[in-house]
Amino acid sequence: MGAAKNEAVDEHARTGDPAAGDDVVALLMRQHGEIHTLFDEVRAAEGAARAEAFRRLVHLLAVHETAEEEVVHPHARTAFDGGGEVVDDRLAEEKAAKEKLSALEDMDVSDPAFVPALLSLRNAVLVHARSEERYEFALLRRTTSPARLALMAKAVRAAEATAPTHPHPGVESAAANLAVGPVAAVMDRARDAIRRTMGDGDR
Repeated sequence: MGAAKNEAVDEHARTGDPAAGDDVVALLMRQHGEIHTLFDEVRAAEGAARAEAFRRLVHLLAVHETAEEEVVHPHARTAFDGGGEVVDDRLAEEKAAKEKLSALEDMDVSDPAFVPALLSLRNAVLVHARSEERYEFALLRRTTSPARLALMAKAVRAAEATAPTHPHPGVESAAANLAVGPVAAVMDRARDAIRRTMGDGDR
């Protein structure tokens, strides 16, 4: 019976099934699907349409990772055995993907090298997403109460509202990420929004 229950939990974590509740895992799983779709849209488009689709992809990637780094990873470090190692592995993947994205942003979308670089980024991002789903999200579902997961979802949305639109390689914390360049003023708003949602000292 217990094994069957765990399998059901894992299935919810893989699919982001809304029946599991509108929690942080369901929210982030839906975003993974949106990111996958945007990669396909960028690859298929041309000219100005490709540039616009890529802009939306960059924005979604940035806010998604920032929200995870600010809300999800800190909780996962202590939520289950080995959480710190799991999070460190995810942060290393995120850093590698950000480096690929930064290189890609310097290219014109009509550059012949753009699509190969895009596919390299896509591979890195999708591998990272699968690792999150398997090693982090499923364990969060097993070890975290539904109420807590719902609260974290609210905090993710609050972080997304003030997240930067450009990630910075080597910066794997939302506070530092927000402090770089013209988005420095966003940092206090993001912190305040998350503290209002999660509660001081509860992260």
